[in-house]
Amino acid sequence: MNKVQVFKKNLYSCACMILSIALATYMFYIVWIEFVAENNQTGHLTGLGNLGMAVIIYAFLYIIIGRWLNTFRLDTGRKANVIAAQVLTLFTINVSEVLISMAITGQFRFFFEFLIRYFLLFLVQSVVLCVIDNFAINLMRHLFKPIDIIEIYGNQNELSKKFNGVPFKYKIVKSIHYSVGEEQLEEIIKTSDSILINDVPAKIENYLIKMCFRYNCQSYLVPKISDIIIKSSQEINVFDTPLYVCQNKGLSFSERVFKRTFDVFFSALALIVLSPLFCITALAIKLGDGGPVFFTQERSSLGGERFWILKFRSMIVDAEKNGQSIPAGENDPRITKVGRIIRALRIDELPQLINILKGDMSIVGPRPERVEHVEKYTALINEFSFREKVKGGLTGYAQVFGKYNTTALDKLKLDLIYITNYTPLLDLQIIFETIKILVRKDSTEGFTQERVEEIAHMNNPNE
Repeated sequence: MNKVQVFKKNLYSCACMILSIALATYMFYIVWIEFVAENNQTGHLTGLGNLGMAVIIYAFLYIIIGRWLNTFRLDTGRKANVIAAQVLTLFTINVSEVLISMAITGQFRFFFEFLIRYFLLFLVQSVVLCVIDNFAINLMRHLFKPIDIIEIYGNQNELSKKFNGVPFKYKIVKSIHYSVGEEQLEEIIKTSDSILINDVPAKIENYLIKMCFRYNCQSYLVPKISDIIIKSSQEINVFDTPLYVCQNKGLSFSERVFKRTFDVFFSALALIVLSPLFCITALAIKLGDGGPVFFTQERSSLGGERFWILKFRSMIVDAEKNGQSIPAGENDPRITKVGRIIRALRIDELPQLINILKGDMSIVGPRPERVEHVEKYTALINEFSFREKVKGGLTGYAQVFGKYNTTALDKLKLDLIYITNYTPLLDLQIIFETIKILVRKDSTEGFTQERVEEIAHMNNPNE
């Protein structure tokens, strides 16, 4: 895709974003005007100031939250992600507008009226804008061809398959081994718009990155662990030599206090609100096969500290005979009928709210792994213990941007991105992203049988 095509695609995306903002705000305007007409006995709501303030605030919130949740990124991810982001954006705005509208009117007696009006508005907006998003994405994929990429590889791995797995976004048109030599590699980069640097030696990767910068060629590459740590560094201008500093201390004291306060409040509130769902799930599991409702397992968290994680049981009793670790594969026969439902909806994870309230875990953080898995993975990847700089979480960066069967190294990298870039706002974003991935089937994708056997052998090498 050349620069003209990129410009046209960006212009198209911008036009779609403006259309969404205009439609969402206009539908809000209709609801607000109707409210004013019905409740303007004193005349204080008719002024352009109040009307303009209400409309501007709504549009502003839609833009900020929409950009934050990638609602307008029609060219990234899958349709389900964009549509889920749209619905979540609209829901968040309209819930916020209940309080904002009461503040503007100065009348809190309108709470339930606003609640009903904005809920109906949310439903209408969701239907209209999701239909438009679906049409806009289909039209974009028809009008604009995917990005042509030349792959320069060392050891072949799954990365090129992942790129080809989103054919509406990327197309690998040629694969070339780095051994062709620097002179030929430079010629390739000169005439290419985008290249994929796939698992080549560090010296060659360094050369390719510099050549791409020289010839304005877009480059894709997988970061090393050290790259992720350096990316979070701060620039220091003390003398005439560029200097970066990496703090490498994990969360500060104030961040830990804030995070723990949020964990206690959120988990306590969630346990109260979700208590009916807990009862229904427990009853379904018990009636399903008569076995225990809960499943416990020893996990590792902050600093390697061990605790017993609590989950709803989704597999048959004694699914792991003799304590041997066997990961769940695709169509695993050990998963019960109820288990398939609660695993797909992530309901099996909800009892961990009790672990969070106790302080074993956090709402957001790296997934706490089984103790034996941490030992095995650390033996293979020495840096795997880096994940334990913070408490394990019910959800996390690797959970929302990875899959159930994501490799240990990729999970480590994703978790390090979270640890090195932590902010309370990032925690909030991950919680929103967690809601979005419920519509993604591939996020709960099990291990292939080959991968199951590989991990089982790693855990039980003598068999």
